[in-house]
Amino acid sequence: MSARLPFGEFLQKGVVVFDGPMGTEIYRHHVFTNRCFDELSLSDPKLIRQIHQDYCDAGAEVLTTNTFGASRPRLEKFGLGEQFEAVIRAGVRLARETADAAGRPVYVAASIGPLGSVARDEETHQHLVLEQVDLMMEAGADFILFETQPNRCSLEWCARAMRQRPGVPFILSAAVYEDGESASGETVERLFAPLPEGDPLPTAWGLNCGTGPHGMLASVECAVRIAHRPLIVQPNAGTPKEVENRLIYYCSPEYFAEYGKRYVQLGAAAVGGCCGTTPEHIRALCETIKPLARARTKPILNRQVEQAELKPPVPLADRSRFAWRLASGRWVTSVELVPPRGYNLDDIVAKSRLLHRHGVDAVNIPDGPRASSRISPLITADRIQREAMMEVILHFCCRDRNLIGMQADLLACAACGIHNILFITGDPPKLGNYPHATAVFDTDSIGMVQVQRRLNQGVDLGGQSIDPPTAALIGVGLDPTALDQARELDRFRQKVESGAEFAITQPVFDPDALLRFLDHVQQYNIPILAGIWPLASLKNATFMKNEVPGVVIPDWVMEKMASVSSREDQLKMGVDIARQAVERVQNRVAGIQVSAPFGKVDIALAVIEGSGR
Repeated sequence: MSARLPFGEFLQKGVVVFDGPMGTEIYRHHVFTNRCFDELSLSDPKLIRQIHQDYCDAGAEVLTTNTFGASRPRLEKFGLGEQFEAVIRAGVRLARETADAAGRPVYVAASIGPLGSVARDEETHQHLVLEQVDLMMEAGADFILFETQPNRCSLEWCARAMRQRPGVPFILSAAVYEDGESASGETVERLFAPLPEGDPLPTAWGLNCGTGPHGMLASVECAVRIAHRPLIVQPNAGTPKEVENRLIYYCSPEYFAEYGKRYVQLGAAAVGGCCGTTPEHIRALCETIKPLARARTKPILNRQVEQAELKPPVPLADRSRFAWRLASGRWVTSVELVPPRGYNLDDIVAKSRLLHRHGVDAVNIPDGPRASSRISPLITADRIQREAMMEVILHFCCRDRNLIGMQADLLACAACGIHNILFITGDPPKLGNYPHATAVFDTDSIGMVQVQRRLNQGVDLGGQSIDPPTAALIGVGLDPTALDQARELDRFRQKVESGAEFAITQPVFDPDALLRFLDHVQQYNIPILAGIWPLASLKNATFMKNEVPGVVIPDWVMEKMASVSSREDQLKMGVDIARQAVERVQNRVAGIQVSAPFGKVDIALAVIEGSGR
């Protein structure tokens, strides 16, 4: 058995993945609802053990016991009242055995569902709860999970019962529906309001059941602001459809995992599944959000080595022509060109020459966008600078290399004369064509900014001197339309404090959203380039809106794109929308980065040359 921290401490270490439901998974194994599902821990332990094992194999770090409805009165309805203790102990034991055999820390959440009308008053409720709690903890549960609680009163009664068991960790999780309210019409603000004085604080609050991934999103946004404790989110797999007397959920694992990522970005501490989710959903969730958790780590400098003396960095204006233009307040333009999937670089070099002739200041070279596998962006950037005589802005992703490899590549950039570097954390592999590739994420973009700043001062990651220092212009990404604006603003502050010297935004389709964001960051006083993406067609717009993380396209833009029918007119409309965006923001930004959709640089040039600058 792997050593386990107390669950509350484990929850603070990074994003935790809960398992999925027990009830609908039992049903999926052809056990119908006229059976007592909780009793199956006694009569069919092989089935329950297999369900736990499937979730564990999928990567779950918390297994929930098959005890959701195992209160004494509910078992008595099935004529099983005398087996109450045996059902509880067996439910915990099966989860505990699976967790202990996992070879890694896996926790057991002892499930207590809503007691409903069997708890006629608070005294009865407390008695029924505590007799379950005592048996569960004796049998080896790590904490109690009061899940799918229907209202504020039920949450308070559960917390008040736990006054009698100080030191037993517990989670209070409420069911909310698509309108963001409980079945009795209570808002998230009401459900998660501070508990009455004297009630113990839960280890975490939770949202589970009631609605699917999208319907849960607004409730999560609200809950993370007010809960003041870690938040656990477990939506259903959408809304079930009845097919030949069976309830079928159509939410795909990929769709479910994408929303799991959104919950984490908003600040959720743990994500799992409720009704209709399966081990496949949990596996997709692990593959998507675990890299995000690792990306939160920061580089740890080698404290065993005596730190070399920091040297003064090369003045900003002397690092590159692009840096000189930014330092002198001149308008800058750049075009993003994605490296090819193969190794023939003639086309991208030719396009860079064309851009250079038209006066574009730099070419942006992405690093594995959307976790795609392409030729090395460093090699691409070197060829462009040598053969097209055009400066590049190299995107530097933290996903694929450990700290040693990343430092080696940063020194290679210096040796090749690649001085403009934009640090990004990178998309997790799940988003690309190699979903089972290992994501490294030794650090994130903030950590790499710190590393590059030290290299610019002549000290490497291990504290050793390098001579001469590197002379990189340090850039970072920025997302003005991020779901969690507070988090995005805080991360931008950290990036600037760590050494960022300019920023480029995600593609902006809503100029007003960018202007509002700029109002919040103007005190940092670093140049910001607006990302501009000319939409090539309505199909392109629909894909960007629905499939590209971090891109928000307002409905009015979609309506404009749909207002014309031919592909040529849609392209013209996309260019016009992009030009209007440039005109709207040009007095507030240092320049623009224009994407070349499908590698068509003439579209990017049409935006740049038609923007009036």
